[in-house]
This record gives sequence, structure tokens and C-alpha cells, in this order.
Amino acid sequence: MASTVTTEPSENSPAPSRPGYGQLLRTRGAWTFLLPGFAARQPFAMLTLSIVLLVQHTTGSYGAAGAAAAVTGVSMALFAPCTGRLADRYGQRAVLLPGVLVHALSGLAFTALALAHAPLWALFVAAVPTGASVPQVGPMVRARWGVRLQGSPLMTTAAAFESVTDEFTFVVGPLLATALCTTVDPAAGLVTEASLTLLGGLLFAAQKSTQPQVAAGGHARVKHESALRIPGVRVLIVAFLGIGSVFGGMQVSLAAFTESIGEPGLNGVLYGTFAAGNMISGIACGAIAWKGAPRQRLVVGYAALALVASGLWTAHSVPLLAGLGLLVGMCIAPALITGYTLVEGLVPAGARTEAFTWLTGAVALGQAAAVTLAGQLEDRFWTGAGFLVPMGGTLLALATVLALRAHLVARPRGITVARGVGHRVPVTVD
Repeated sequence: MASTVTTEPSENSPAPSRPGYGQLLRTRGAWTFLLPGFAARQPFAMLTLSIVLLVQHTTGSYGAAGAAAAVTGVSMALFAPCTGRLADRYGQRAVLLPGVLVHALSGLAFTALALAHAPLWALFVAAVPTGASVPQVGPMVRARWGVRLQGSPLMTTAAAFESVTDEFTFVVGPLLATALCTTVDPAAGLVTEASLTLLGGLLFAAQKSTQPQVAAGGHARVKHESALRIPGVRVLIVAFLGIGSVFGGMQVSLAAFTESIGEPGLNGVLYGTFAAGNMISGIACGAIAWKGAPRQRLVVGYAALALVASGLWTAHSVPLLAGLGLLVGMCIAPALITGYTLVEGLVPAGARTEAFTWLTGAVALGQAAAVTLAGQLEDRFWTGAGFLVPMGGTLLALATVLALRAHLVARPRGITVARGVGHRVPVTVD
């Protein structure tokens, strides 16, 4: 069997042609998983902020609110790769059906405990299954694109489209969560999140025809390589931890800032502006035919993100925060899109859902650490001190990416890996 080696384009390579979003959306079967997938991933943008607003209302502490949200995020980060690995091995439907049921019940239990003014440890206990069962719909959608577009130049366009979709949810989600929690009831955000997760997840799981195929049998003979064993994936995880620090730091710090000026309703507007910048640049990234290699784009894009995020803590007015938030959002999308694009070259097809969930989990873990630290800074120091967290997180991640960028080169395809029991059996990867 002929093998195909994927290499990075040189800086002097001619610009590749880039099929547009229209061609992408005409891919056979795409809409059957895109629409339910959008519904199922919408609540993801509501979860952390809904927890922060609910717990802050019932306890009066941003530190407690951030800690409860952090437990949820850490649980999701730890269990997301397991979910991805199980989905690669047994199919997405087998993982989604029990997952969305557990998540909905856990979220409602957390809500009831918070309203009953249960001790913080009880909220932590309820937060663990709430976070662990968050359905990994975004990585599953990306894996379905990978099946439909394997080897196609549309893959980068698909990565951009998914980033835009994610960021659109982060425009709508925080606005919806803030509106529900501040005008309806502090618990309304989590109740709505649980309901949407259940409905959207079940609809997405019902689309069996588009999910990646699971190899029949052979699990006892073939050892599947974990995506975490690939050095480039580990570098991307660090990069996505830094991106998570931006999301978490801004969620807590924007909430504290708008509360301090007596305009809590502006929180959703400011965070929506940040997410809108992400969405706008995501649309542009998908429409551009890039000359540079993905590794180079990641370094440049991440450097811009770290630079802009470093200015957040100096903003002391709504217009300035809105402007800086917009710029930060515009810098996040290129880093996210390039990271997800790199996965196609770094990871064999049979481990990509797991790889995507490692990256999603890294964002959640970075967000969890950020909301905890930012909450403590907001409680103990000045209003806006939490904005130091995005600065520190992105600078540390940038240093790691620069030092280890050699690991982000795509792996050769078509290599046979000998794995077996008692004797070596060649198994074609990808």
C-alpha cells in the first residue's frame, strides 16, 4: 500500500486554494449532524457562568462561586478524554445517551443544593458528576467532519466553521445565562442548561448514519495508541490551557466589574462582545488561503493573544473593556482553529475524537483554574485584579509553545504499526 507523507508547506509555497463555506455546507449529510450538534453544544457556554452567578447569589462570594465552577471544569477536563476514547472505541451514540441523562440530573441536583444554601462541600460533590458528564459534542462534530472530509482541503475550512459555531454559542450562551439569572431567577440559567443539554444531546445521538465507524472486533488484539502519547498533542494541550485561562479569567472578572459599577446586566454584553470578536475572526480565518504552515500561524497568533490579554487588567471603563475584549476574542480564534487543524496531521484517525477532547478538556481545565484564581484575586484585592490571570496564563503557554514548537510537525501517514498478542501483526494506522 502506498503511503502518503504530509509535510508542512514552505514559506515560499504558492497560496493554496481554499474552498468556501458554501462548498463545505453542501457536503453530503453535513446538516444531519450540524443542526442537532449546535443545539447540543449551546448549553456548554452557559454552564460555568450559570454556576458562578447562582453560587455568588446564594453565598455572596465570588471565591466560592469560582471554586464551585472550577470543580465542574476540572471534572470535565479529567473525564472528557475518557469520553473521547470510549466514543472512538464504542461509538458516539453509546457514550452520549447515558452522558446527557447523568448531566441533566446532576445539574438539577446542584441547583437544588445551591438554592437550599447547602455547605460548599456539598456543592463540590454535586459539581463533580455535573462536569464529568458534560457531553463532548464539539469534538464529536469535528470527528464527523474528519470522516466526511478526510484528505480534503476543506478540513481547515471545517475547523474554522466549528470555531465560529463554538464562538457563536459563546455569544448567545452568556447573554442567555445572564438574562435568565438576573431577570428571571438565579437558578434559571442552570435549569435551562440542563434541559437544552438533554434535548440537544438526544437529537444528536439519534444521527447514527454520520458518526465515525467503529472497527468490528479486534479490540483484544489491537492496542489503540492514546492521543496523549503524541508530543505535539501535549504541546497543544498547554496552548489550550492558556486559552482556557482567558475564558475563565474574563468570566469572573467581567462579572465582578459590572457588579462593582452597579450594572450586572452588562456582564453578558461585555462577554458577548469578547465572543463576537472570536466569531468574526473565525469567519475570516476560514475564508483565507494561508501561505504559512499551521505551526507558524499558531506561534504568531498566540503571541498576539498573549500581548492583547496582557492589557486587560489596565482597563477601568466599559468602553475600554469592550474594545480590549473584542481584540482578545479576535486573537483567540486563529489559535483555536490552527490547533484543531494541526490535530489532523498529528493524530491517526482512530484517536482524533480523543485528541479533540483532550484539547476541549484543556480549555475547561484552564478555565477552572482561572475562575478559582480570578475569584480569589477579586475577593482579596482590587476590582479587576482577576484580569491578571489571562495575562499570566497566555504568557506561560506562549513560552511553552515557542520552546516545543518542533513537535507540531505533521506525522507521516500510512505507517504500519506492529501490535499484537504473541506475535507482531501489522495494523495500518489511518
